[in-house]
Amino acid sequence: MFRESFKYYKSKDPLPTFEDVLNIHKPKLLLNNGIITKLAINKSSPQYGLRSTEDWEVYVINSRNGLIFIKNPFTPHGQRYWITRCLKDYSKKPHKLNIDNTNILKSDENWWEEGRKNKKIIDSLRWSTFGYHHDWDTKIYSEENKCPFPEDIKNMTKYVAEQFGFDDFTAEAAIINYYHLDSTLSGHTDHSEQNLEAPLFSFSFGQSAIFLIGGETIDEKPLAIYIHSGDILIMSKESRLCYHAVPRIIKTNYEVWNDEYQMENSDFKHWEPFNNYLSYSRININVRQVLNKGQLKL
Repeated sequence: MFRESFKYYKSKDPLPTFEDVLNIHKPKLLLNNGIITKLAINKSSPQYGLRSTEDWEVYVINSRNGLIFIKNPFTPHGQRYWITRCLKDYSKKPHKLNIDNTNILKSDENWWEEGRKNKKIIDSLRWSTFGYHHDWDTKIYSEENKCPFPEDIKNMTKYVAEQFGFDDFTAEAAIINYYHLDSTLSGHTDHSEQNLEAPLFSFSFGQSAIFLIGGETIDEKPLAIYIHSGDILIMSKESRLCYHAVPRIIKTNYEVWNDEYQMENSDFKHWEPFNNYLSYSRININVRQVLNKGQLKL
């Protein structure tokens, strides 16, 4: 069932219909039908590019225990901050990139700077990892394969976690996926971490996506959900180990990251290359805890 849904939404000929995709940005019908439930959280001041929590719209998806959807709680300036960090800074050493063992870059070259001159280079980056690096072959983390975790994203994720009672959460590993309009991410579960009870946090920026989330086996038919720029997904409890995938990236008609943006000449020159990249790309940051509470190392 999961593979069939993935192929359906990935198809270019024939094109799929999107009538069954949950659009939580238009929640009224979903609320009325009991598909989602609005969740109240305590008031907290704006931090890390996020609005005050009293302005957040938070929903739980009732058929997937522990799946929490936060409808874009970022300010436009906050979105631009995290987009810039993902492209300019989180793509640098000592972070690991999918292009490290290729000849796309020389050892002393910077992906973002070189990519601004060469579209082949800019489009070559698919992922970056930091903290405990995910080993794509063994699916095992190790003490010998890690680098420092950036403090700003660690603190931002902890702040979000605390709003939902995940006070012990510590960001220890992250993967940033860089998608283009023809990109997909096949079905998988995230089970490499020793602590599988800690939630997984997913932050999305740029173009929209169809996100599929099924059950703990590929036999269960998945839900399809629209993910737009700024949306946050938290996978906790049973949903933490559900199969999930991204079969399709969809061009947005609302560049929310540019709201309230004053096009001053100096600012525009700084932001323009980032905005150009976002015009056909989606960035997803997923953050997880590796160790159990009180555990100091693997």
